[in-house]
Amino acid sequence: MSETLDAGAVADAASRLYEAERTRTPIRQLSLQYPDMTIDDAYAVQRALVELKIADGRTVRGRKIGLTSKVMQRAVSISEPDYGALFDDMFFDDGGTVPANRFIRPRVEVELAFVLGETLKGPGVTLYDVLRASEYVTPALEILDARVQMSDPDTGHLRTIVDTISDNAADAGIVLGGNVVRPHDVDLRWVGALLLRNASIEESGLAAAVLGHPANGVAWLANRLAPHDVALQAGEIILAGSFTKPVFAEPGDTFVADYGPLGTVSVYFEPLDRT
Repeated sequence: MSETLDAGAVADAASRLYEAERTRTPIRQLSLQYPDMTIDDAYAVQRALVELKIADGRTVRGRKIGLTSKVMQRAVSISEPDYGALFDDMFFDDGGTVPANRFIRPRVEVELAFVLGETLKGPGVTLYDVLRASEYVTPALEILDARVQMSDPDTGHLRTIVDTISDNAADAGIVLGGNVVRPHDVDLRWVGALLLRNASIEESGLAAAVLGHPANGVAWLANRLAPHDVALQAGEIILAGSFTKPVFAEPGDTFVADYGPLGTVSVYFEPLDRT
């Protein structure tokens, strides 16, 4: 799949996405503006967006993998996951508070996070390489947001995979918590979690829903980045992909992911100030 957008269009899209996050005002879908936009175009926009954030003083602390389940892939008509960058200002404390004015339309997912002790660089990275290279695995919540309109107000057109990839794979926040484990000490396929919103169970799932084993997602990412001469570095945090559907977060909501033996991780969304 090749690129159809020229450098000016890529830079313009990245700049508008950057401003959309800063002003919390989503832009019109890129897929409507550029009907022939490809996945390669979308990653070009994402790379330009990442460079803008780095130039603004933000630091990449890891990567996220999305759309790892077959159900979600079929929903957006793709056959592989997507990925984005995790920045230093996306991390919230376990049990902490998300400021009311931080996001546009946040959603929450349940994931496992791999913390790398060794660098991984494709091609040819396998699940077993990921297990060897990971220092530990820990429960996590990912917060998604949409800097591109989820539904076009004029046509009702839903955003597509190129919109999401351009928008840094909808990545917005991460909460780490619970009990850390060595990757060989637990059969990670059978790690399960309940996602509760305000003490009510909204979603549940097993980590095996992530490509059969969550480490497969990390291996896929290392190999996917290889043509760009990019490696997953020691010390980076890799969100391996959600094994629940995303749940919308409203002001005042508290989310808790209960991982059973691996403990819990939680976050609170501050109410809007209506005074």
